[in-house]
Order: sequence, then C-alpha cells, then structure tokens
Amino acid sequence: MTPVALTIAGSDSGGGAGIQADLKTFSALGVFGTSAVTALTAQNTQGVRSVEDVSPEMVAAQIAAVCEDMEVKGVKIGMVSRVATIEAIAGSLPRYGLRPVLDPVMVATSGDRLLQPEALEALKTRLIPLAALVTPNLPEAALLTGEPPARTEAEMLRQAEAILRLGAAAVLVKGGHGEGPESADILWDGFSMTRFAAPRLATPNTHGSGCTLSAAIAAGLARGLALREAVGEAKEYLQGALAAGAALKIGAGHGPAHHFHRWWRP
Repeated sequence: MTPVALTIAGSDSGGGAGIQADLKTFSALGVFGTSAVTALTAQNTQGVRSVEDVSPEMVAAQIAAVCEDMEVKGVKIGMVSRVATIEAIAGSLPRYGLRPVLDPVMVATSGDRLLQPEALEALKTRLIPLAALVTPNLPEAALLTGEPPARTEAEMLRQAEAILRLGAAAVLVKGGHGEGPESADILWDGFSMTRFAAPRLATPNTHGSGCTLSAAIAAGLARGLALREAVGEAKEYLQGALAAGAALKIGAGHGPAHHFHRWWRP
C-alpha cells in the first residue's frame, strides 16, 4: 500500500506553513498527503491579516471522507484555533484508531496569535490525551505548563514530563527558539530521553519550520518508522530544508524553508 498521511491544519495563503507546508513535506518524504482544513488564513511572509474558521461539521466531514476511503497511517494536527474545532477533531479520530502528531500551534512566526485563549484548556484536555506525540517549541511548552520558557535542557525535560502527564504518549520539546551554537530537541516518553541536536542556522527563512517538522514525523510514522527513527529523520530533513531555504528570495519577511531541497536549488 502507498503510505497515506493526513494533515488537519489551517491553510496558509503564503504557502510556507500550515496545510501547504505539510503537503509539500509529505510528498518530499514519499508519502501521499491528504488534508482536513480547519481555517483559512490571509497571510504572507510578514504576518497574518485575517483568519476565517471552517465549521466544525465541515472539519469532521473532511476527516471522515479521507479516513473512510484511505488507509491513513500518519496524522498531523496543526492550527486548531477554537474549542468547537478541537471538539470536532477529538470526536473524529478515535473512530479510526488514529493517534496524531500534535503541533500545538499558538503563535505564528510573525507573532500573530493563532489559538483563541479559551481553546488552550480544550487543547490540553481533549487533544493532548489522544496524541502519539506533542511537539511544542519553547514558548508553547511554557504556555502548556504555566512556566517560564525553558532555558536549559533540564528545564525542557521537566516541561516535557509535565505535558506527558496530560496524557500524551510522548513529547518532543523543540529548542529552536533557544540560544547557543546548537538547536537541541528533547524527546521524552516517560521511560527514556533522546536528544536530537543540529547546528543552529543563521537564516531569516524559518516560516513554517514547526509545521514542517511535525509533518515530517507523521510521514515517517506513516511509512512504518518507530517514533525515535521518525523524529531523527524529520530533524535531518528540516535541517536540510532550512539550510537550503536560506537562499530563497520570497517576500519581505520571514520566508519559508525549502521543502524540495533534494530536487532543486535556487
């Protein structure tokens, strides 16, 4: 069977993040991509201008249409801005025995808030318990735990444990917002910790990097990789996409990573 992955996320009209980044990532990693759009955004490299939510009924209908016809093996959840959308997703995925990679998107690279304040509790109580993996960056882990952003790997591990206690099977706290010569991510499943590190790259083109990493992990899981292997492959893929993306000249703000860097270079 051709591996199939599903992204449940918002649409980015600028093409660098959200559904667009996820589908590019799935394709680049040899997986057929499907989607359930949760919101439409009018955005570009400089920021988000407008957001229009898709009805929860339509979100659930998209999930059902895909999962009732195709053998979905990997799921990624991205932007879910409101409680009703979260409830629709939480009511749909268990019917198909699917545990997603949850990227708790709260704030865009531009600083625009993408999660309504009242939806944070629903994210913690309804979606995190369903997740095979939660992938917060440092600010997101801080919001989920009610603590200041982690400044050390020990603090990242402590926050990963706090998020794990919300019901997730595993947590990957990402260190891209940190400082120092390395960008280190900490994977914790309650039994063992794995550190994934790569040189920190000096590039303004980081829009959609979180979406890309979580989609790459979901693609690996769809292909049958074990979690640690999927995370390691995804980290390597993102590093290559960011390095190649530094040469892209797209827009006047934070440009995207280069999802197809293995096939062509600017």
